[in-house]
Amino acid sequence: MEGTRVHSHARPAVHTSQYDEAVDLAAGAADDCVVGDPLSEQTTMGPLISHEQRQRVRSCIAEGMADGARLVTGGPEAPTGLDTGYHVQPTVFADVRPDMSIARQEIFGPVLCILPYTDEEDAVRIANDSIYGLSGAVWSADPERAAAIARRVHAGQIQINGTQIDLLAPFGGCKQSGNGRELGRYGLEEFLQTKAVHA
Repeated sequence: MEGTRVHSHARPAVHTSQYDEAVDLAAGAADDCVVGDPLSEQTTMGPLISHEQRQRVRSCIAEGMADGARLVTGGPEAPTGLDTGYHVQPTVFADVRPDMSIARQEIFGPVLCILPYTDEEDAVRIANDSIYGLSGAVWSADPERAAAIARRVHAGQIQINGTQIDLLAPFGGCKQSGNGRELGRYGLEEFLQTKAVHA
């Protein structure tokens, strides 16, 4: 499962045998977020960057509800007591289908869309069924199996079992998440130009 912190949009696929548990855990994590003033030590999630982005995220949430995704917690309304600022409730959707718009776009807001999968092939298909490919995550009790799945997912970087990102490793996306790489040798190569001289 990926991204249960709900600080940015994620679409984890969860095996059907663990689906209900994952939905409950995600809802609990979202409900534990303290939305508010980013300068307050009690706040765990501040506002979005602009009025336009807040409206876009709220529209995406409303569209997910209209498309039939199950709203587990959160929603498009402003968080209680926060009438000013660009705040959005941490929102969790369950029973999301890969063809729903909330599963197909990058929302860039506190929205988690949980998709069920039946087997490994189904999970990889769901992961790769996207025009984006910046990053992903694989969780498994079997590290070798997780690595095998990670190699099959089309993304610029994959974390296995929540490992820390190595800042010396190349960073960048696939598909519409961008071309090129930052960091490490690959990042330096972006600033170089290769010339072929034939004699």
